[in-house]
Amino acid sequence: MYTEQDIWIVLTGTGTWFSRMIQYFTKAPLNHASIAFDSELREVYSFGRKKANNPFDGGLVRENLRDPFFYTSECAVYRFRVSNEDYQRMHNLVKEMMRDQDRYKYNLLGLLGILFRIHIDRDDAFFCSHFVATVLEQAGLRPVNKPCHLVTPEDFSHSSQLNEVYRGPLHGYLAQDMTSPLSPSPTFTPVTTKGRGKFFRFGKTG
Repeated sequence: MYTEQDIWIVLTGTGTWFSRMIQYFTKAPLNHASIAFDSELREVYSFGRKKANNPFDGGLVRENLRDPFFYTSECAVYRFRVSNEDYQRMHNLVKEMMRDQDRYKYNLLGLLGILFRIHIDRDDAFFCSHFVATVLEQAGLRPVNKPCHLVTPEDFSHSSQLNEVYRGPLHGYLAQDMTSPLSPSPTFTPVTTKGRGKFFRFGKTG
């Protein structure tokens, strides 16, 4: 029996000086990408800072989006429907990486590679969108038609394979009733909640 599950791609803009520096080059407002394995965004992974006050100490992290560092950020949340098999493959890969978490480093030079469209290879080193794209590719999924090392957070927002379900302050998404805005609907209807950004309804797929 063929079954499906959802994974979630979360783009955030924290407003830190490091984020603003990246935005200067990308011209995109949301410059951090994460992958989540639940709609409540409690199991979220990315490559980013290990300590909120030190942008240069980075690596593979499980992110707490309810932490003040993220909570007031602007965000966009995308749903990606995948097979149960692909979901498990990605989840197992990330859990395996987390068991050897200290092995992985943040690939700051890789960000420069995006600017010049070259592959700056470092063993066991990723930046945020590179990591997300790599996890997807390991399951045979390529929502962005680019090499993983050239994928930016903004690229996910242009993918026809991802459904944007929310855009606005992150705390607005986290405060919502998960059974309402994301429940299947036969129509596509934007729903605006004051102070909470914009939710979208999508019909069933498949």
